Amino acid sequence: MSVHRARSAAFAAVLTAAALSLTACGSAGSSAKSGDAAGGKNAKTATSVADFGGMDGLVAAAKKEGKLHVITLPRDWANYGKLMDDFKAKYGIEIEDENPDGSSQDEINAVTSRKGQDRAPDVVDLGAAFATSGAKQGLFAPYKVADFDKIPATMKDADGLRYNDYGGYVSIACDAKKVSACPKTFADLLKPEYKGMVALNGNPTKANAAYSAVMAAALANNGSLDNVQPGIDFFGKLKQAGNFNPVEVTPATIEKGETPISIDWSYLNAGYAVKFKDKGIDWQVSIPSDGIYANFYNQAINKDAPHPAAARLWEEYLYSAEGQNGFLGGYATPALFDAMKAAGTLDTAAAAKLPVVEKPFTTFPTDDQTTATKKVVTENWAKAIAG
Repeated sequence: MSVHRARSAAFAAVLTAAALSLTACGSAGSSAKSGDAAGGKNAKTATSVADFGGMDGLVAAAKKEGKLHVITLPRDWANYGKLMDDFKAKYGIEIEDENPDGSSQDEINAVTSRKGQDRAPDVVDLGAAFATSGAKQGLFAPYKVADFDKIPATMKDADGLRYNDYGGYVSIACDAKKVSACPKTFADLLKPEYKGMVALNGNPTKANAAYSAVMAAALANNGSLDNVQPGIDFFGKLKQAGNFNPVEVTPATIEKGETPISIDWSYLNAGYAVKFKDKGIDWQVSIPSDGIYANFYNQAINKDAPHPAAARLWEEYLYSAEGQNGFLGGYATPALFDAMKAAGTLDTAAAAKLPVVEKPFTTFPTDDQTTATKKVVTENWAKAIAG
């Protein structure tokens, strides 16, 4: 689960940032006890920065806690390394990043199994299916960042339980020095020359990147946002053909040549192209024309965050122009793309490097569709690739 910040010169297709950002929907140690926010309100129940008396009060409360516990944030995924470093430099708050190569399900498991513990995650970064599920389980605290009203209604929970942060397209990439002709569509992946080569970023029952790859495969095989089974069946055929590679993609597996073809997010594959160029890996990236699918990840605050003020300050930072442009610097489309463009605060140089497709994905799944398709994947995935 990683991506380098730099732009891929190998992109054959690119994504329209405005279309993606406008229409998307829902993706430790001990510390000092948190004090009351300004006005006597506890940080755990604060629903906006106003409950702290403004940003100065929030910053003071967060600094008193002194720590932020995050989970499954690889430093080179959507530019998170720089974002974490800049947050620490700006506020002097230490960030503990646990299990950086974990999955969205690992995050949910940590929230539920560590309730009341100092080692529980303060915040989570989740795929849409997992964010929707977590909100329904009552795991998250309602909190509206200062620019909450600028996040499109389709990209957030109305009560502030979760909101989109950044997104991208499902893409297919390969090491052109190990593969004679890189596949550019899902149909291509069934060709016999790709035996044992096609890998995913995780298990689709646990990891949003892999789940989204199955959704894209469904759209490529006459499925729909309501019908993911054709995508599951496609990977069953890929397994029967001997082309499916069960090794989960990481930068290490790419560098070692263990996963020469990867289905993953566009912003991750775009970064790999530059990350490994000096190591002799020609990582070529395409957005499959027969399975165009895009989506966003989501931010949420653990209802029982051990560092509730720091958690809220982290969200304020991520949804500031600085934080949103940070995601943009990692090839991901930030949720506030259009609002910042209108305000003149968008990093236009970084925006110009975003991948684009000729026919942008504009009809995103609803929460109900996401919940239903996730259930089907969870129930049928293992059987489809068994044997």
